[in-house]
Amino acid sequence: MMEIADRSSRLVTAFLEKQRHGETPEIDPLNIGSAFLAMTKQMMSDPTRLLQTQMSLWQDYATLWSRTTQRLMGQEAEPLVTAEKGDKRFKDPAWNEVAVFDFIKQSYLLTARWLQGSVREVEGLDAKTAKKVDFYTRQFIDAMAPSNFVATNPEVLRSTLESRGENLVKGLENMLADLERGRGELAISMTDRDAFEIGRNIALTPGKVVFETELMQLIQYDPATETVARRPLLVIPPWINKFYILDLKPQNSLIRWAVEQGHTVFVISWVNPDGRLAGKSFADYMLEGPLAALGAIEQATGEREVNAVGYCLGGTLLASTLAWMTAKGDDRIKSATYLTTLTDFTDPGELGIFVDEEQLQAIEARMAGKGYLEGGAMASTFNLLRANDLIWSFVVNNYLLGKDPFPFDLLYWNSDTTRMPAAMHSFYLRNMYQENRLAQPGGISLAGVPIDLGTIKTPTFMLSTREDHIAPWASTYAATQLFGGPVRFCLSASGHIAGVVNPPAAKKYSHWVNTRTPKSPEAWLKAATAVEGSWWPEWQKWVARHAGGQVPARQPGDGKLTPIEDAPGRYVRAA
Repeated sequence: MMEIADRSSRLVTAFLEKQRHGETPEIDPLNIGSAFLAMTKQMMSDPTRLLQTQMSLWQDYATLWSRTTQRLMGQEAEPLVTAEKGDKRFKDPAWNEVAVFDFIKQSYLLTARWLQGSVREVEGLDAKTAKKVDFYTRQFIDAMAPSNFVATNPEVLRSTLESRGENLVKGLENMLADLERGRGELAISMTDRDAFEIGRNIALTPGKVVFETELMQLIQYDPATETVARRPLLVIPPWINKFYILDLKPQNSLIRWAVEQGHTVFVISWVNPDGRLAGKSFADYMLEGPLAALGAIEQATGEREVNAVGYCLGGTLLASTLAWMTAKGDDRIKSATYLTTLTDFTDPGELGIFVDEEQLQAIEARMAGKGYLEGGAMASTFNLLRANDLIWSFVVNNYLLGKDPFPFDLLYWNSDTTRMPAAMHSFYLRNMYQENRLAQPGGISLAGVPIDLGTIKTPTFMLSTREDHIAPWASTYAATQLFGGPVRFCLSASGHIAGVVNPPAAKKYSHWVNTRTPKSPEAWLKAATAVEGSWWPEWQKWVARHAGGQVPARQPGDGKLTPIEDAPGRYVRAA
């Protein structure tokens, strides 16, 4: 306890020092207050409906109390409300078997249903305000779950009694360690950070860094077959996180699998930018990223033509680059694969909640001092989209139960955040998320060239995921109507990461295929055929048609580029 007191004192001192230097955040940087004020005004304008919802809640409580009384008297009673299937918060048997905890659980679920329903039924709000109110109401509901508190979580109570409170002491130590690591902000540990090391047990596919710019290193991987596709494969990952989501462990590495299918694989490993790169623009990422990589690949292999893959923001960059290349008469990319990629931002899902003028100004002010947005800020936003899984489950495990987080490669990658250069990030948020200019012909100019996605004739394979909370599949589908060339659309089960990183050997997550691309995503799905297992073989069959024939396998260093260092390189290791 003395150790805890000492560490707490240091944290308080650091917090007060930040206040003295004006480093504390704004009171309402997300502009939540005005949204709820607008909702309250509309709600109060219809007191009759408000009274009806209150009466409905009161009646539900009365019924719940009656049924709980029956249980306490030893009688059977059907639950009034149940948790959704798969809700891990209430997996402990006591939530159902013990009448008191069952009452706590059901009263919470009733209140949550009433609160969310009341908010959604308010009329007269504009669409963005309604979405914001609904989203933050859900955040409040998730935060107030009885599973998040010692006195109302049966598993935590049991652990506290059995360990005589040791779990809470250990939990406090874990919380202080996270506060120290976050320099006063709570950076919740999602995995055992000491269990993984880049290049030791993740990002293991052998290869060499053969080229680099200020913004990226280009990795060429060692071949695994005697012959390879003539056209190399260029992979453009997002720079919101690091590239090795595609190269975690050997058994779930898309990069290793592509190498084993006979591709000469090149991957861009983006730098983790600091203040020196504050002025780097979206166009710079194009010029010093894929365009520079195309020139380097030709030097390395002698091949001018490539097949390209873009993931998430990397896919948005790929589409932008292809439109730019089309305007310049450059046809070096012969096929394009997009993984969970938004190009039309009409409906970007819940991420759109974070992009209004007030929030953009707050983000830009935050970036102005250092020249970049801290990686933790982006991570916090994404975590809010799945708060129960990515926030509250760890609060319970780490702080209430006093356990160490389980070592999990995907969550290690998720915690390995990257920064966003101020100029690029502001351009991206304003031109794409706020104004949806990328989908407009000539709406965006890059390096002085107006671009139009409709001019892209490159054969396209699109992979989206049905439960994607970052790039909703129905929104990504819009690209099938934007591009001017043939498009093959494929939908995978699961979400933004698990639906993509789904090796065939795992025999998980089905996918849907349909060779037609009607205007409506719902019409596409209705006519689609469900296929068991990974989408990877489906993509391989498609991309093999654009391979350009076979040539002897190429080793890094065979061409005009001298290897700089072993993969995965130093850029990906930079914190």
